[in-house]
Amino acid sequence: MRELSRKEKTEFNKLQKRLRRNVGNAIVDYNMIEEGDKVMVCLSGGKDSYGMLDILMNLKQSAPISFELVAVNLDQKQPGFPEEVLPEYLSGLDIPYYILEKDTYSIVKEVVPEGKTTCGLCSRLRRGSLYGFAQDIGATKIALGHHRDDIVETLFLNMFFGGSLKAMPPKLLSDDKKNVVIRPMAYCKEADLAEFAQYKEFPIIPCNLCGSQENLQRQQVKQMLHDWERQYPGRTETIFRSIRNVAPSQLADGELFDFNSLKADQIDTDLHIPVVNVVNL
Repeated sequence: MRELSRKEKTEFNKLQKRLRRNVGNAIVDYNMIEEGDKVMVCLSGGKDSYGMLDILMNLKQSAPISFELVAVNLDQKQPGFPEEVLPEYLSGLDIPYYILEKDTYSIVKEVVPEGKTTCGLCSRLRRGSLYGFAQDIGATKIALGHHRDDIVETLFLNMFFGGSLKAMPPKLLSDDKKNVVIRPMAYCKEADLAEFAQYKEFPIIPCNLCGSQENLQRQQVKQMLHDWERQYPGRTETIFRSIRNVAPSQLADGELFDFNSLKADQIDTDLHIPVVNVVNL
């Protein structure tokens, strides 16, 4: 980290405290990390996962409970991937780490037609590899670096393109019931994490190794939310709060609320209401 001016130090300290407070609150609100947990921190080489690892390592020092952190990167063998960056960075930290090598890139290129989006299949393969490795090393929790903006974007992606009202939960039990996934940065703004990464000078590995995918639906939603936020500051936070304040009876899902059994209270015909004589004056 470079030498900061007095003003920069003040701003950095405020930013760091805000991020740590947000992560700490999310962990407490959803009971993400418990006594004796072994947390596998998934590190992609992007600003978000670097920030997550840095904040969790700091919180571990002052946490009232004892838990382990293990950093894991999945090398998917994309052409041009700088294999030395993450090992060099992680070797300078006081934390155990693994570089898991899986050639998912070749599978994606073989299965997905030319010109089609590869991110969907790529993420599923990545998730499967990481879930399996978590069990191999005895990890009790898997930490992913998704932040507040990711969660809100996913909400709109599912509404606009999937016809469902769902986002990314801060805590998730995998489909096979064998892994608990946590998102400690669920309360953090992407802009804060980007600024934090600049201060810390993380060795960022860009996620463009699979080729240009500028027309991704997520990019369209991200731009929409960016425009909204610029026009109506605070809108993204309001939308995120709505995810935490759901009223099933005000939606239309019969699985979440029993609409079929709704009946009005019956009028009690035995109730005697006194008649009031009205006198015309």
